[in-house]
Amino acid sequence: KEKEDIEAASKLAKELGIPYHVFNCVNEYETVVLENFKKEYLSGRTPNPCVWCNALIKFGVLPQLAKANGVDFDKFATGHYARVEKEGERFVLKRGIAPKKDQSYFLYRLKQEQLANIMLPLGGYTKEEIRDIARSHGMEVAEKPDSQDFYGGDYNELLGVKELEGNIVDVSGKVLGTHKGFWNYTIGQRKGLGVSASEPLYVLELRKGTNEVVVGFADKTFKKSLIAVDTNWIAIDGLKEEMQVTVKIRSTQQPVPAIIRPIADGVEVVFEDLQKSIAIGQSAVFYDGDRVLGGGVIDRVN
Repeated sequence: KEKEDIEAASKLAKELGIPYHVFNCVNEYETVVLENFKKEYLSGRTPNPCVWCNALIKFGVLPQLAKANGVDFDKFATGHYARVEKEGERFVLKRGIAPKKDQSYFLYRLKQEQLANIMLPLGGYTKEEIRDIARSHGMEVAEKPDSQDFYGGDYNELLGVKELEGNIVDVSGKVLGTHKGFWNYTIGQRKGLGVSASEPLYVLELRKGTNEVVVGFADKTFKKSLIAVDTNWIAIDGLKEEMQVTVKIRSTQQPVPAIIRPIADGVEVVFEDLQKSIAIGQSAVFYDGDRVLGGGVIDRVN
């Protein structure tokens, strides 16, 4: 797949008459993205590797490598469906105009110096409009499938750990079944649990210390608030007081109303409506309309 992608990109660059370069970021990717992914998963958290890859590799290491290898450029462009605009002295990240394709969630960790030097030309179009433009120029990429998850195989291949049998328990601690490692489960998972009950069970919690997977009925999956840490702010310098915003707690979700307020170690988020299956380790991204205010990593759920 990687070889095919490189060949396709090389062919397209030749057709457009623009220089083509390949830079190897494998070592940095393994150190920054995969090691973080492994550490988080084995801690019972659910990481979002694409967030870190964008901030540290795609918009960090890659342009730096290009310049270090003599490629001179004014702006660094990518195909993300999001927008960057300047408001006064500040660069602001905005949602792409097509809600279902918006990728601003994955870019909330970008810094001002990164936003100042990038272009996101697709953010003002829908995916189908971009495909139509490509077709009108006879580009094969017009029919290319949408990009998928950061890794197409079994996550156990990345984690590199042996099976470790543990218990699947309900909220009272009653043992309902067994599993072969808590890292094989994600918060909110319903299928493939291997235990039966009077109604569907969902994964509520992953306990590293006891190697337990805690499950419960749907009503137990809903929570009112969360704490986000390791925050990054884009449209504002930082959160100084309580704000009414909208929030995304997963990339595929449309933003929902909430109040955010600063606390000692991060941001407290209180939702207007209960939210289902909030996963520790994922990101909470805060919006003011189309503007990305900032975001942080979900650390606790209440």
